[in-house]
Amino acid sequence: MNIIPTESELDWVLVLAPFRKDAEYIAASLREQKVAVKGVKADDNLLQHLALSPGIIVVTHEALTSEVVAAIAEHLAEQPDWSEVPVFILLERTAAVARIRNQLRASWPDARLLFYTRPIAPLEFVNAIHSNMLVRLRQRQVRDSIERERELRLELNHRVKNILASVTSIFHMTRRGAASVDELTIDFTTRLQALSNVHTAVFEAGGEEISLSAVMDLTVAPYNSDGMSRINVRGPAIIVNREAGTTIALCLHELITNAIKYGALSEPGGQVEVIWTISEADSSEICLVWAEAGGPPVLEPTRQGYGTRYVRSALGSLFGSVPEIAFAPDGFRCRVRGPLSQLAPRQQSESRFHTRTPDNS
Repeated sequence: MNIIPTESELDWVLVLAPFRKDAEYIAASLREQKVAVKGVKADDNLLQHLALSPGIIVVTHEALTSEVVAAIAEHLAEQPDWSEVPVFILLERTAAVARIRNQLRASWPDARLLFYTRPIAPLEFVNAIHSNMLVRLRQRQVRDSIERERELRLELNHRVKNILASVTSIFHMTRRGAASVDELTIDFTTRLQALSNVHTAVFEAGGEEISLSAVMDLTVAPYNSDGMSRINVRGPAIIVNREAGTTIALCLHELITNAIKYGALSEPGGQVEVIWTISEADSSEICLVWAEAGGPPVLEPTRQGYGTRYVRSALGSLFGSVPEIAFAPDGFRCRVRGPLSQLAPRQQSESRFHTRTPDNS
């Protein structure tokens, strides 16, 4: 007699009862209470049934042969740490209960053993089965928690490695461009702070996504103090993934640092526009522009510094195309375009794009 288990691996009962119609009788009482069950005789393929992972095993006195005990012992030994399979032992009234209990506890140390003397009231038996199904449910929840914890540890390990790799890269490239220990300290510290700020923003956003506007605002906020907006940002409201947000924030920081040292922000009247747009012809393409104005005349440097190298490499990798960098006399420019899918966790529809106006407070 076979009844197909439900979808859950833990919500069906395997009944081992070789004598007369015991298996049919036990199964029928459980089926009446909506419990899935398989009832098997002693000569059935027990190993095959155990391989299907029953949630509970019921064994009658007559089924306790050495072969059955050994097969169940092997099955229980293969259970993961979270699993403690309930095994119901239905003994005859005249059975040597103490001896059998000691023998089975020695043979099945990893099981939850429950001994009953027949005859047992059907309601009592069914209630005991239901109670132990709840026990199995709790065990499964423990299993899921263990698995989630393992995945979180792997993810944390991956992220820590990536962060340390970024920090190492920032340090080496900053060191090559530093003229003194003090300059190295200041530049390295500010770059680390920029990295920390964007990670904080993503965390506070509650996941792996953050709005591009939030990334921009967070990065430029320290430079728009005292009621002045020297760096104006605007563009449609889109969501970017964590990696894209981090990369854009670090590149923006490098461009700001360069503008403070040599560009528009080194003069009182200098301004910077940061604009991102979605192509009208192809809504799947994004364009990001950094444009300076009002600064000193721009001269192309004789050698490429850390900031320029990083911006070229990072934006090129993120957008899938090399950024256009122009040292125009009236102001430094940086422009890059690429598929929106490179930045966004999912394709943004045009209906979600809303123009963001500059803050001119």
